[in-house]
Amino acid sequence: MGEKRRKVYEALVDGATHGYSDKNLYDFVLKRCPKTSSKKLVRASLLALTDPDLKDRNVLSTIYALAIKHRLDEVRIDEIDLDDDEDLNEPAPLVSDNGPAKQLPDQDVSA
Repeated sequence: MGEKRRKVYEALVDGATHGYSDKNLYDFVLKRCPKTSSKKLVRASLLALTDPDLKDRNVLSTIYALAIKHRLDEVRIDEIDLDDDEDLNEPAPLVSDNGPAKQLPDQDVSA
């Protein structure tokens, strides 16, 4: 693991352990790692979520929430490339063209 990711990881875990969440946790991490990007934050969060030694449900939940928030911040409406005929408010083609989903008949799977 890279040195920068480890520092962000440690800041995340320390902040969440001390009771910080959401904006306060993000500010805590930025204070300790000023050049942290959302991408680095999300990767360090995933590292924390997969750490078998980290078992506190509240800490894990806090880190998870922050990771999701910053992952979604990376996907912004102004970054989406739309064709001229696309409308974001229109239902997806599969839903609008085919109606409700149909149940497939049971198949006999013999090995």
